[in-house]
Amino acid sequence: MPRRRSPADGKPNFKVVAVRRGNTLNQEVVAPKGSKITSIAELKGKKVGYVKNTTAHYFLYELLKRAGLGWDDIRAAPLDPAKGIAALNGGSIDAFAGYGNAVITAHQRGARTIGSGKDILSGNFVWTASDDTLDSAAERGALADLLARIDKAYAYVRDGRQKEYAKVIAAATHQPVDQALEEFTAGEAQRRTGIRPVSAEATASEQKVADAFGALGAVKRELTVSGFWTDRLSAPLRKALAS
Repeated sequence: MPRRRSPADGKPNFKVVAVRRGNTLNQEVVAPKGSKITSIAELKGKKVGYVKNTTAHYFLYELLKRAGLGWDDIRAAPLDPAKGIAALNGGSIDAFAGYGNAVITAHQRGARTIGSGKDILSGNFVWTASDDTLDSAAERGALADLLARIDKAYAYVRDGRQKEYAKVIAAATHQPVDQALEEFTAGEAQRRTGIRPVSAEATASEQKVADAFGALGAVKRELTVSGFWTDRLSAPLRKALAS
C-alpha cells in the first residue's frame, strides 16, 4: 500500500482505490466462561469492553440498536484487544467486543458468543494510493498489477493449498492447524477473499459507518466519504484482474 502523508493543511493526499473482499467472522461480542449473559439485550447496565474506533466499536453500536438499546445503556470501556481479554478473564468486564486473535483466544478460554458482527460488517478492507501515485500512469499500472497478483495469490491458496496456508495462520495465532483450517474454510464459504475495484455500494457502506461514528461522537464533524474514494485505478485494475 503506498505510503500516506499527513499534509499540514489537514487535507488528505490519498484516495481509496480498491477493496479486498474478505470474511467478517471472528468479529464478536463475547461473554466470559460461566457468565449467565446470553444476549446483547442482557448487557443493559453491564460493563462492556470494546476496541475503540474499530469494527468492534461499530458492530457493538449496531447490535445494541438492534436489541433496542443505546450506547448509554451500557458502561462502555475502551480497551485494546490484549487488555480486553485480560479484563474479560479477570471478571472486571461483563462482555467484550473484539475481533481476530482476541476472539480466538477468548473462545479458547471458554468465552461464549452473544453477538456477532458478521452480517453487519461489509467485508470491504480498503486499499489506498497517494495522489502522486494516481497521477502517474506507470505507477497506476504497477499498483494494479500488484493488487491483481494478490488476488491471484488467494486463488492459488484455494486451489488445493488450504492446509499449507492454515499451518502459516496457526503459527501466527497459536491455535491448532485443524482449527485454523476450519476457520479459513468457513471464512471463504462466507465471502471469498479477493480484490475488487471501488463501487458505489462499497462507498455507501463506508458512509454508513462514518455516520455511526458521528452519532457516537468519535467523528467530530459530518463526513462525506465519497470524497476519499476514486475510480481512477478501476480500469487498469479490471484489466489486470482479467489477465
